[in-house]
Amino acid sequence: MLTMGNSTCLSPCVSLSPCDSLSPSLSPHPKFPNPNPNSFLLSHPPFAPISLRSNQTPSRFKKLLSPNAPNCFVVASAKGELLKVIISGAPASGKGTQCELITQKYGLVHISAGDLLRAEIASASENGKLAKEYMEKGQLVPNEIVAMMVKERLLQPDSQQRGWLLDGYPRSSSQAAALEDYGIRPDVFILLDVSEDILVERVVGRRLDPLTGKIYHLKYSPPQNDEIASRLTQRFDDTEEKVKLRLRTHHENVDDVLSVYKDITVEVNGNVAKENVFEQIDAALTHVAEQRKVNSGSLAA
Repeated sequence: MLTMGNSTCLSPCVSLSPCDSLSPSLSPHPKFPNPNPNSFLLSHPPFAPISLRSNQTPSRFKKLLSPNAPNCFVVASAKGELLKVIISGAPASGKGTQCELITQKYGLVHISAGDLLRAEIASASENGKLAKEYMEKGQLVPNEIVAMMVKERLLQPDSQQRGWLLDGYPRSSSQAAALEDYGIRPDVFILLDVSEDILVERVVGRRLDPLTGKIYHLKYSPPQNDEIASRLTQRFDDTEEKVKLRLRTHHENVDDVLSVYKDITVEVNGNVAKENVFEQIDAALTHVAEQRKVNSGSLAA
């Protein structure tokens, strides 16, 4: 039985236990002004943060990943039940891999703020032109411009019809506040929690094939032959010293973001194999979707 807030639902797959606190510690939730009633408003019932660990997942839950399972998207039958998800994690925490697995199963529209920014600039849209001006001056793109890009992308028909998965954004309290001001709020905020030692090992071992653009790892995904190995390069910032600086910045900012989403945060153990990480995320999303159906049914009655 899964319990979040005042709602309870049954799941045949996994049992979750409430998490009284997350680490690092959370600051109080800031108060934001009410959004414009004409803006994009996504509401949800609050629920207590939960922490998922791989050893909490019964073996029968692995049937969800069986190759014999039906190849279809898990989608809600009503628009109000579509999932809206934000996923966050440090560099090399595995967000890209998990986003692929989530979109494969749930059919959500995957939106990466970085990819979105580059696409807007390439298309020479109004927002893209504004962003390019700042970037050409070596300045950071203002939060308002990026938040507007994200908002407009989330309002597009595919996001409205299928639900969405926002990847790696917001990264600061000001970015989260901008989304709140637009009335944009997810159903669940997934945080991939990976130890620093593992993150450093993942980053330092990464190599790029400049010919194909494929990313390899000297330990976990080595090149197939010596020819490929001979041409691999390392990004200039994929050193232990620089990755630790990036991780420090990430940890400082994620505390502020968590203070905004603490009531809908699911902390996932990212130290395990990618299949086990996805089992935890899948359990959380399944629970949120079921809870929304229950809540929708209660409101209809």
